[in-house]
Amino acid sequence: MDPFLRENFKPHEFDWMLTTLRLAPSYIERPMFGCRACYLMGELKLVLAASGEEPWNGVLVATKREHHPSLTADFPELQNHPVLPKWLYISQECEGFEEICNKLSQLALANDARLGVPPSRRRRASRASRSAKRSRARAAGRMKRRDRK
Repeated sequence: MDPFLRENFKPHEFDWMLTTLRLAPSYIERPMFGCRACYLMGELKLVLAASGEEPWNGVLVATKREHHPSLTADFPELQNHPVLPKWLYISQECEGFEEICNKLSQLALANDARLGVPPSRRRRASRASRSAKRSRARAAGRMKRRDRK
């Protein structure tokens, strides 16, 4: 069973926002630190956070700092996220939250260059770490062989 299939996610408070995004063939949803990460065209576009407590009770817009002035000019309600200031944030408590989120979804679908960051690549384990892992695997293999006798 693939844990990242949409059917395997519990319903999210902001599922209404994902209706149109989910129609895009390149759309992928993944869990991210208790939130829901939304990828389109291979880039992280939006992160839905509904913990009920600020600053994790709204939508984070994954963007580069160079696009902040332009996006905040179009959406004055967006502000730098207090924990992840490289991204913009709109609180669920903000007036017009749903309308703004729908517009952000449309920008994401239109592949607006201001939205989206490439996913971070997983770092390859160091040589020492890989060597230690192999040693543990070999030792576990020897233990199993001894137990068979």
